[in-house]
Amino acid sequence: MPKVIAIDAMGGDHGPEVTVPAARDFLMRHADAEVILVGRTPEIEPLVTRITAGDGALASRLHVRHAAETVTMDDPPTQALRRKRESSMHLAVGLVKDGKANAAISAGNTGAWMAISAFLLRTLPGIDRPAICAPLPNQRGGATYMLDLGANVDCKPQHLYQFALMGSALVASVEHKDAPVVGLLNIGEEEIKGNETVKEAADLLRDAHAKGEIVFFGNVEGNDIFKGTVDVVVCDGFVGNVALKTSEGLAQMLGRSLKAEFERNWLTRIGALFSLPAINGFRRRYDHRRYNGACLLGLNGLVVKSHGSADAFAFGRALDRAYEAVSHNVVDGIGARIARHAGDAGGARAAA
Repeated sequence: MPKVIAIDAMGGDHGPEVTVPAARDFLMRHADAEVILVGRTPEIEPLVTRITAGDGALASRLHVRHAAETVTMDDPPTQALRRKRESSMHLAVGLVKDGKANAAISAGNTGAWMAISAFLLRTLPGIDRPAICAPLPNQRGGATYMLDLGANVDCKPQHLYQFALMGSALVASVEHKDAPVVGLLNIGEEEIKGNETVKEAADLLRDAHAKGEIVFFGNVEGNDIFKGTVDVVVCDGFVGNVALKTSEGLAQMLGRSLKAEFERNWLTRIGALFSLPAINGFRRRYDHRRYNGACLLGLNGLVVKSHGSADAFAFGRALDRAYEAVSHNVVDGIGARIARHAGDAGGARAAA
């Protein structure tokens, strides 16, 4: 059976000019995939015709679903949810709900995308709130998965506990690790550090470790994210989003600084020729576009959020992220892990 990805083709800063070429490149990489582009047909179909000219096999895997409305970046989530039932966002998630797509992806309004996804798909039993999870590059040559990255600004201890279960399930499925190591982001490694929410969450995670639910490392600090100290870093959405945007900004600054330094004079240009392989390797490794695509975990279906400013390469990486999650049955894996510990999750909520 083909893996079908529904795309909100109108979302993001660039809309179909990015989503359509990215869809073509994605299909060329994955012969067992199909794409449904959801959006305004008059804008999408000419691009599809152009990129599939003379390639009937590719055209047969690239479908268009008309959507009369579009969610803008300024639309409040409640308005997008209630008043724009025919939007490309709403219809894309609806395809997942109806079983016509295995995953949906958008680069549009984050709040609206989360609200629509949560409303249509609902959360898995035992999960109070979905969380945004994405990988960040680390010094070990792999990735550290971090959640939440913006879905939940205010969290209770049991929410962080649930994030740990979901993050462990994701890494176990995608990275094939039997026992992913979880860390709780804090202002210090000591148990006495942090606010009351983090301290209570640490108690829940230590209990979960003792019961064999997760492997809990303990508190970790911001630098541990990029050291690769643990496989999964858990935090609330406010802290996670700040950390994510800071890391992206730093990567962009380093890239621009390297370019400016090598263009400064003829001596630096000569030096650049000798160090070019290492420099290119560094830039590829820490190019934030390569890590685009965050899964919204905890729902009865798979949805992925791309950066709004993503170009075709970055959006393609987000499509690959969705494909990997579908291939590894991430939603089923999370559901199974949560169901296995449903009693403990209920007890954690009651205790908190």
